[in-house]
Amino acid sequence: MKGLTRAEKRELFRRMVTIRRFEEEVKRLYRAGEIAGAIHLYIGQEAVAVGVCAALRGDDYVTSTHRPHGHCIAKVFDLKRAMAEMMGKATGLSGGFGGSMHQFCKEKGFLGGNGIVGGGMGIALGAAFSAQYRGTDQVTVCFFSDGAANQGVLHECLNMAALWKLPLVFLCENNRYAATTPVGKSTCATDIAPRAASYGIPWAICDGNDVLEGYRCAAEAVARARAGQGATFIEAKTYRIEPHCGIIADGRDKAELAAWMSAAHDPILRFEARLLKEKTLSAADIRTIRAGVEKELGDAVDFARKSPLPTLESFAAKGSLSHA
Repeated sequence: MKGLTRAEKRELFRRMVTIRRFEEEVKRLYRAGEIAGAIHLYIGQEAVAVGVCAALRGDDYVTSTHRPHGHCIAKVFDLKRAMAEMMGKATGLSGGFGGSMHQFCKEKGFLGGNGIVGGGMGIALGAAFSAQYRGTDQVTVCFFSDGAANQGVLHECLNMAALWKLPLVFLCENNRYAATTPVGKSTCATDIAPRAASYGIPWAICDGNDVLEGYRCAAEAVARARAGQGATFIEAKTYRIEPHCGIIADGRDKAELAAWMSAAHDPILRFEARLLKEKTLSAADIRTIRAGVEKELGDAVDFARKSPLPTLESFAAKGSLSHA
């Protein structure tokens, strides 16, 4: 696995900050009534999406969850079209028809969020099979959480991925809560990744709030898959800071939340401190990056607000109404 350059580490930091600020702005716009529907924010988990997607090529595939904004930005990095989709505009990634949970960008290999818990697993298996069948060396990463890990479809997909040695990385973001249920009340073991051993699939557990560790783990798994050595299961231990979604009250312990938001755990604050210590970035560099992110985000919101709403004709043109 190649080491990351200073420029690459800087970009990891920029993307993590971008996801955080995008989510904070989505939260603000949701409360202001400019974004409708249920939203599931990714705040606190930015290091997972950024670290993993940094190990991928542009033509590799990613499937996501009902909490897809972070994965989408890390893989596609098109704030204008992502924000337009959040506002249901025709210029959005899904033409304004997908909203928060169904952003999609085929040309960048982002095969969408999914409102069904565990719904992306079969899609990821299909994408990996397609790459193998076509004789390419493309790799698919399937993001899911600790809650989805208890869906039966995971075991079906693990079995088929092992049987056919598919180029697939199962990426479990263990953020410790399935909606409002603590992982200890839904999962019998502390670690989820060892389940993969039953299928002969190598597994690893990483600190999901350390972007460099996440990148290292993912890069090794992607290299295995690209070399034809089959699937890997990675469990990234992380924490979801926001409530499950914008319409469900958060009953978690306040001290627990405060601890995960502290500099010792917050993935962005941790990485920032590391970059400053190793002199990869200066305080002035960080201010410049953050200012740049604010400019990009402001432009994205402005673009989304000025974009038109989709029409019935545009819906039909996408092939969604084949008998219209």
